[in-house]
Amino acid sequence: MKSEICNTKLLIKSFGCQMNKLDTALITSALQQAGFQLAGDISQADAVLINTCSVREHAEERVLAHLGNLKHIKKTRPEIIVAVIGCMAQRLGDKLLEHEAVDIVCGPAQIPKVPELLTKALADKVKRIAVSEKIRQEPPAEEVEALDRFECLYDSDTQQPPCQAFVRVMRGCDKFCSYCVVPFVRGREVSRAPGGIMEQIKKLASEGIKQITLLGQTINSYKYVAGEKTYYLADLLEMAGKIDGIRWIRFITSYPAGFDETILRAMADLPKVCPYLHIPAQSGSDKILRAMNRNYTAAEYLALLQNARQIVPDIAIAGDFIVGFPGETEQDFEATVDLVEKAQYKNCFVFKYSPRPGTRLWRAEDKFKDDIPAEVKKQRNYKLLAVQEKISDRLSREFLDKTVEVLVEGLSKKPHLDSAEGGNCPQLVGRTAGDWIVVFNGPESLAGQFAQVKIIKTRPLTLFGEIL
Repeated sequence: MKSEICNTKLLIKSFGCQMNKLDTALITSALQQAGFQLAGDISQADAVLINTCSVREHAEERVLAHLGNLKHIKKTRPEIIVAVIGCMAQRLGDKLLEHEAVDIVCGPAQIPKVPELLTKALADKVKRIAVSEKIRQEPPAEEVEALDRFECLYDSDTQQPPCQAFVRVMRGCDKFCSYCVVPFVRGREVSRAPGGIMEQIKKLASEGIKQITLLGQTINSYKYVAGEKTYYLADLLEMAGKIDGIRWIRFITSYPAGFDETILRAMADLPKVCPYLHIPAQSGSDKILRAMNRNYTAAEYLALLQNARQIVPDIAIAGDFIVGFPGETEQDFEATVDLVEKAQYKNCFVFKYSPRPGTRLWRAEDKFKDDIPAEVKKQRNYKLLAVQEKISDRLSREFLDKTVEVLVEGLSKKPHLDSAEGGNCPQLVGRTAGDWIVVFNGPESLAGQFAQVKIIKTRPLTLFGEIL
């Protein structure tokens, strides 16, 4: 197969979460090993692969805009192949395949088939689809095994900052938040065997990886039964911490309900586990949390954060919020503002609600209409971000004149400092164990290395320093 497509140029575009970024990295590695070459732009490409996200309407709109452009390109270059993979592919299936620009549709569970699908489409120009017909059923054992092999074989730091890699420990989601499409495009929760996960981490460590980030839609739900032993996330953290070469271990994303304290104990006791917790609240109103089917109250969420800070005193916490959820009154929104002020996040991500086809909320449209005007959503979005900015500014100031250890990611994409201050060294960017972004001048050769940096200036989301 490799000889047939060794001169084929491929352009890859990716949208969405860390899961999608990992899928893109795996597919990129697999296609390059199969003989495909990466194209610099569309004019060089024989094929285009778009990895899609369905979580928010805007993400799908961007994909459809790309497909509209590719439709026009195909009028003059009908031989170009377009593959759409990921969550949007699973959600729309045959409907997406009917698009004039689309030749291949492939769901997240079928990504190991992408090289074969592309090779056949390039040869015969026949449209093909590979998606899960019954996404909420137990996945076939052979599908799970194929995905595990794919993860281990093609995992690398190709799409990551140097010496960093993602490792997926579970797939799917069973939480059924009323607004979320993930359970219907990524399927049921399936935890990977700990042995396979550790072998993958060992392989990455042997290749020079120093930081791994364990991934799961609700990663604290990880549970794998092997005979009389049941493994949980804390067990994975302990096992990964024993692997030589790995310096830092992160995990995302956590779900507040049923959060096991043993995870916090592992963060406190295991030196390699970073003191960083990304745990979305989504709202501070109990009424809205019930409508979202989040299964906890605002008081329970804040108690969890308080417990986390007692067990891990230096922990940095990040959150997510949705504003403008159906039925959200001004009082509900003010409850969210109050929660953010009490939570004291390092940072938080705020999104305006948009209805998603296929979700529980969509099917109960008469009960939960999208009744908050766009302008109100926009105002609430700005206000919540402004509240968080003040908190982030205060927390960042606590680093002034302190020395922090950072893992250097490489050149800063948006230089903030005068390069003359660094003695003609370029500006670099790195992150602390608590996920604070640190910008400083230093030699580019530091990328992928750990460095000690003294903080001399701060902004709400960025620390500026001098390398020691």
